[in-house]
Amino acid sequence: MGLRILITNDDGVDAPGIAIMADIARALSDDVWIVAPDGNQSGAGHRLSFGHELTIDQRDARTFAVVGGSPADCVVAGMTHLLGDRPADVVLSGVNAGQNLGDIVNCSGTAAGAREGAMQGAIGIAMSQGVDYEISRDVDWSNAKAHGLAAARAVIAAAQGREHYYNVNFPFCDPATTKGIAVVPLQRFSRSPFSYYPSDNAGKFFVAIPQTPLPLDRGADFETMRRDGYVTVTPLLLQQTDMGLAERLNGTLTL
Repeated sequence: MGLRILITNDDGVDAPGIAIMADIARALSDDVWIVAPDGNQSGAGHRLSFGHELTIDQRDARTFAVVGGSPADCVVAGMTHLLGDRPADVVLSGVNAGQNLGDIVNCSGTAAGAREGAMQGAIGIAMSQGVDYEISRDVDWSNAKAHGLAAARAVIAAAQGREHYYNVNFPFCDPATTKGIAVVPLQRFSRSPFSYYPSDNAGKFFVAIPQTPLPLDRGADFETMRRDGYVTVTPLLLQQTDMGLAERLNGTLTL
């Protein structure tokens, strides 16, 4: 029996990146399902819509939009309902329009789709196409198109157990000059990259990333993708407990 693959994203079911992910998935399997938000859910993180009724809009036999739902909602609906009694072996989340690097994975709906997939028992892989925002906000999808299938195959082949999910970012260089895959840690920023950003409309503001906090670690995902031209893969743990610190603190905290 071949792989069963579930696709989600946070840019919405009609976003161009999800079509690229579908091409990747269909090169791996003929059993591909799409369950994604009906609209943009960027920055939704791992929000789950507790206490709110959601609606499923069926687009075709294996494509569904969750109206108002987050990527995590979509994975839950797919893995525990829409795919019947055989949940997916792999959950692919993306391809996101723009990189999801460093601490940004904590708010990324793309990363959350892969994380929920892993929590549901699948191999969870988030994929994002980097953008050189110093030049333009336009997305050049060529690297994800050229290297997405190879990256997905490599991660699936290497995945062990279900205690991890994987964050993949494609550089914005010419695909012919991409240097390969680098397995790297995520960039811990010196402070949160998110900040109040005033709107041109009086009394309103945005939460935005006006500038990247410095310094940056040359060996972490941000610089390895941006400056060195590698496809970066970062394995992330579902178990977030610092076991060493927990052991050291055990018995030392009292009331």
